[in-house]
Amino acid sequence: MTSNALSSDADAWQAGIEQFNQGDYYACHDTLEAIWMTAEIPEKPFFQGVLQLAVALYHLGNHNWHGTAILLGEGIRRLEPFEPSYREIDVTDLLDCASVWLELTQQLGAEQIALVAEALILTHQGKSGVGATATLPKWEIQPGK
Repeated sequence: MTSNALSSDADAWQAGIEQFNQGDYYACHDTLEAIWMTAEIPEKPFFQGVLQLAVALYHLGNHNWHGTAILLGEGIRRLEPFEPSYREIDVTDLLDCASVWLELTQQLGAEQIALVAEALILTHQGKSGVGATATLPKWEIQPGK
């Protein structure tokens, strides 16, 4: 791989992180899929895991309970081997956040997926999530520690 290709991948990775953190999960999917397709074998599960979390949140925005729950679980499973940090991101923090949202999704079930989707919007606005006392972590990819 040439240094230009490496630089391009690094730029695309940064763009994907920004898209994820801004809640633009569809664009993030497209960006990360391009990286995943050309990644070396050892890194493929990492990129696929982050990609699956983005797609899960896209499904959440569309009130697709099944897609949300399945892809959160798959993304978590694929990212666990990369803890505590990888590619300059805090994987443990990302997985802790994903686990909280997966648990909430499973507890509320398909009938109340709209509440979980509303909580996602509220957390991006810096407000509380589901219910007055519930505090949900904001979905962000943070720099590694």
